[in-house]
Amino acid sequence: MSLEEKLIRWTAPSSTTEQDKQDRTERMIREAIDAHSAFDGCELRVYAKGSYANNTNVRSDSDVDIAVECTEVRYWEESEKGVKPSGSSYEGIWTPKKLREELVIAMRAKFPGQVVTAGSTAIQINSSSARVDADVVPCFSYRYYMKSGHRDGTKIFKKDGNSIVNYPTQQKSNGTEKNNRTNYAYKKGARLLKRIENEMSAEGYFRELPSYFIECLAYNCPDTIFARSSWTDRLKGMLAHILDELQGEEPLKESKRWLEVNECYFLFHSDQQWDRKDGREFAKAAWSYFGFK
Repeated sequence: MSLEEKLIRWTAPSSTTEQDKQDRTERMIREAIDAHSAFDGCELRVYAKGSYANNTNVRSDSDVDIAVECTEVRYWEESEKGVKPSGSSYEGIWTPKKLREELVIAMRAKFPGQVVTAGSTAIQINSSSARVDADVVPCFSYRYYMKSGHRDGTKIFKKDGNSIVNYPTQQKSNGTEKNNRTNYAYKKGARLLKRIENEMSAEGYFRELPSYFIECLAYNCPDTIFARSSWTDRLKGMLAHILDELQGEEPLKESKRWLEVNECYFLFHSDQQWDRKDGREFAKAAWSYFGFK
């Protein structure tokens, strides 16, 4: 098998069998929520997010992330120059603790005998012969007010009381737009980089990095790279761009800084679990892994 043939194979999404397992897992989680009487009358949005929802997952990262968003409650924040919203405080029963507890009960009722554990952030459901691993993420509607308007996301409360804000809708929309602009090459490129990271990690050639970080590296590569004529040239272009652009310290000028796929957060900042060095060293290791000159 030539290198080009190998790279083409690595751009592929999960197999049909794996996709069936993912879809079945999502469906069963929805059924569990629908069957749980405590949720009767509660306004919930249940949807897939992450690499599974965005079609950037590969076989070795085939678990599914399912958000269960309670829309009865909207948390909000404002920027320094934002416009403070009007409205009353929520006085209902759906606290972060209550939502998490009821979801655990619902999942254990649907998956008896299976391992359902309440992690620090998500409720984890182990795979079976017919399903993949799943993370069920309890969250609430969230709105960030800015002088120019607002943007909507989700607020996730951890068991320790800390919280994080995600923007899954923006991630999906931006990824789809870039994929369309690049003649459907961007998501293939993201899967290719993820597959390379998985292979290098499995062989002990390079350390493991988060899947979403790898996806963001691909997202920050120019559309023109994905227009090249072969996957060998596209891969070289992506790795060279990542290595070159992530040299040195984070730029002071905001327009020069890289963004996450959702374009709501900078990719590199003090609270991230990765840094510019991780991106540089990944690109350098991958270049060496394939013996590129």
